[in-house]
This record gives sequence, C-alpha cells and structure tokens, in this order.
Amino acid sequence: MRILCFLHRLELGGVERTALRLCRQWHGAGLDVEIMLGRDGDRMKAEAAEIPYSTAPYPGISTAWFETLWMILWLPGIIRRSRPDILFCAGNSYTIVAVAMKLLLGRQCPPIVAKISNDLLRPDMPAPFRFFYHLWCILQGRFIDRWVALSPAMSEEATVLLGIAPARLATIANPVLDTGRHKTLAEAGERSRHSQQPGRRFLAAGRLVPQKGFDLLIDAFAQGAQPGDRLVIVGEGPERGRLERRIRRRQISSRVQMPGHCHAIETYLVCSDVLVLASRYEGLPAVVVEAIAAGLAIVATDCCASMRDLVEVSYPGIVVPAGSIGALSLAIAMAKPLRNPGDLLSPAGEFRVETLAHAYQQLFAEILEVERYKATPQMIGETA
Repeated sequence: MRILCFLHRLELGGVERTALRLCRQWHGAGLDVEIMLGRDGDRMKAEAAEIPYSTAPYPGISTAWFETLWMILWLPGIIRRSRPDILFCAGNSYTIVAVAMKLLLGRQCPPIVAKISNDLLRPDMPAPFRFFYHLWCILQGRFIDRWVALSPAMSEEATVLLGIAPARLATIANPVLDTGRHKTLAEAGERSRHSQQPGRRFLAAGRLVPQKGFDLLIDAFAQGAQPGDRLVIVGEGPERGRLERRIRRRQISSRVQMPGHCHAIETYLVCSDVLVLASRYEGLPAVVVEAIAAGLAIVATDCCASMRDLVEVSYPGIVVPAGSIGALSLAIAMAKPLRNPGDLLSPAGEFRVETLAHAYQQLFAEILEVERYKATPQMIGETA
C-alpha cells in the first residue's frame, strides 16, 4: 500500500502536525508512505527525517504567496511518476488541491481520502459568502472519494453539507496524542498544580489569525479576569500587531504575554491552570485534547459540532457561544482550576495515534478492495 500525503510545509499548524503524526505511524507499521512538501526548510527536514519526503521544484522565486496554485501545477507529475494507491488530503485547506488532482488527472488519479479538519457550517461567514462556501462543499463531495469526520456530530453535518452518502464517510477521532506525549502532558499538568503563584493562569494557543478569536479573548479577559490573573497567548501570525494594540487599549499589558511560536506546548502547560479556546470555528482542536491530558480546566466556544460532547459531557469545562464576548468573559470569571483531575475519567485516551492510525489503515484497505473489485470486469474483458 503506497500513500502520498501533500503538505505546504510542516510548521503551519495542527493539520500539518497531525498529518506528520499519522505518516510516522503508518511508516512504522510498514506502509510505503511519502510526504510531498511545497516548500523546503531545515526545520522541515528535521521533522520529516524519519519518513521519505520530497520537496516541490524551486521556480526561482518565493512561492509563499501562490503556494496552492504552485502545488496544483507540480503535484500531477509526482503522482504520475510515483503511482500511489491512496492520496491523503490532511485537512480542509488542501481540498482545493485534491479536487484539482481529480480534474487534471481523471482516471489516473488514485482514490483521495480527505480529513475534515474544520467546521463546515462556518457560521462566522456573512450569509452570501456562506452560501457560496456551501456550494463549494457540495462540489468537493462530488470529486473526493472518501471523507473522515472527527466525531459523530461532525459526521452528521458532513453528510448533509457535502451531499454524500454515509457510506462515503468514516468517523475517526483526531489523532492528537501518542502514548509518550500523553504521559509527558500528564506530568506537565501535575507540575503545574504544585505552583504557589497567586491568581489564575490562563493559556491560549494557536496561529494569530482571525479564526482563533484572540481579539474576542483579549476583550473577554479584560472584562472577566480577577486581580492577579494572567493570560499567555502562544503562537505567531499576521494578527500580532493588531492584537498587541488591542491589549494596550484594554490596559492589560502587564497581565497578558504573547511569547510567539512554541514547538512544545507543555512548556506553557506547566505554568497554567485554565486553557481558553475562543475560536470562531474549528474541527476538533488538538490543543483542547492536550490540555485535557494535562488536567487543565477548559473554557471553550462551541466552535465545532463536538465541543460540548468533549468538554461539558466528558470532562469538566465551560462551553459558550462562539463570538460572544459577554459569555466568554463570564466563563473566564467563573473558571476554577482542577485540583484533582486524576480522579476524573479523562477522554484524552480516545485520541491516541497508535489506535487511530490503524483505523485509517483499515479504511485505506477497504477503499483499495473496492477499487480492485471495480477493475475486475474491465480486466476480464481485456483478457477475453
């Protein structure tokens, strides 16, 4: 079984990290896995060192501003040469490439399996844009062979919004953790609870982009935080300047830190009590699962179909409507650190890559069996 996974670059975000995690597991299980990267870099080489990978040809100029178009131009040639059995589309941001491969390659295109990494409803969009986005979802549903939803609730939404039969969609949880990382996060959370610092320590993490709702978080923290509380926003992105100005306007510069990108979130989990997720939309955020593994209290928006099941039902936390500063500020005011999370039945174990990568392998095998069955009559006819 040959699997080809295409990514712009490895340091973008959760979609890329999850894809790398899965590819490592498949490679370790003996599958023939290759990652195609749109851009090169020393850190990418270090991250992908354990897995065969290739980099897009360099056109002589930076491809950062047209990286999706560039991938659409060079990837068909790679697919024709390497002849993979499965193309793995790691998230929503790559589905445009997947649809283009179907159009450009036709019958030469191998089956494509796409993981749904973000909410398809997109209530954050103005109605006219949302209408056209949902048309795009239906178009994707016609071209991409199989889909993977991250939860039963997401699966129900996806069958409607993509316009596909339930048989074309599998439900596999987000493979956020491996056994070693689960242990590391649990130990980090235990060290955090021994801190004697005054006030509550809030943590938020993600790319500094509008999707993540850090502008809402800053306003809500300014309204709902108690004296002595602190907030750390870990991540980097184009919104940094705007967010820093917002912090200054709210006069909370002494209580809010933005240290930039961090490769190991446990560095900050060891000095945090509460994770706050203010996103306008998500798939199933890895950082929430990581915080649950560490035993942090959770405040989150209902940015995806499965958030209430994960937090309020399976784990103590507060879920508020996405986009509501008032509700988020009230949740921040009410949040309490968990002193004995070990007494709880943590759902984090459901997100282990060791188990979930095998579920993907079973899905791939099923797809290839169907493809062989479809090809059999043609082969018989050719023989005759």
